[in-house]
Amino acid sequence: MLSKLDTLTIEFDTGLRTLLAKPRSIRAHPDAGVAETDLSECEKNQASALMRVNHTGEVCAQALYSGQALTAHRPETTAALKQAAIEETEHLAWCESRITELGGRTSLLNPLFYAGSFTMGVIAGALGDKWNLGFLAETEKQVGEHLANHLEKLPQSDQKTRRIIQQMQLDEAKHASEAKQYGAAELPAPAKFLMKKVSKLMTTSSYYL
Repeated sequence: MLSKLDTLTIEFDTGLRTLLAKPRSIRAHPDAGVAETDLSECEKNQASALMRVNHTGEVCAQALYSGQALTAHRPETTAALKQAAIEETEHLAWCESRITELGGRTSLLNPLFYAGSFTMGVIAGALGDKWNLGFLAETEKQVGEHLANHLEKLPQSDQKTRRIIQQMQLDEAKHASEAKQYGAAELPAPAKFLMKKVSKLMTTSSYYL
C-alpha cells in the first residue's frame, strides 16, 4: 500500500510529465499516412489555434483524472479513470505533434489550468464515486461538443487535423459511455452550467494565449 505522501509524489510527477515531458502515443497517430495539403498562413493559424485549445483540454483532462483517481472510493472507479487518462495522454501527443507541424505553440496558461483542473478533480472524487463518474461523463460530453464545433471551423482541406479530432471524438464518447456503465450519476443543471462557463473561459483564453 502506498502512503499518502507516496501518492502525492506520484501525482506531482504526473503533473510535471504532462506539462514538461514530450507525450507519447501507443497507438499510431490518426493522421499517419494522410497527405499534408497546402494551407494558407491564415488557415494554418486557425487550425493551430484550435489544436492549441484541444491540447489544453487534454492537459486539463489529465489533471482532472489524476485528482479524481486520488480521491475515488472504489478500485474499479480508479481503474476506469486511469485507463481514460492513458488515452488522453495519446491525445496530448497527437495534438502537440500537429501543432508543431502547423508551426504553432501550446498554451502559456497550461500550468494554471492544470492546477485548477486537478483541484476540481479532487473535489469531484471526494463527493463519492457516482458523482465522480458523473463529472467524468459530463466532461467528456462537453468535450465532444467542442470537438464537433472545431470540425466545423477547420479549413476543409486540412484532413490531417480533421482525422485527429475525429478519433478524439470517438475516444471521448467511449469514456462517457464507460462512466455511465460504472454508475455515473446525472449531474444537476447548475453543475453542468458552471462546467460550461469554466470550459468557455479555458477555450477562449487558450485560443489566443
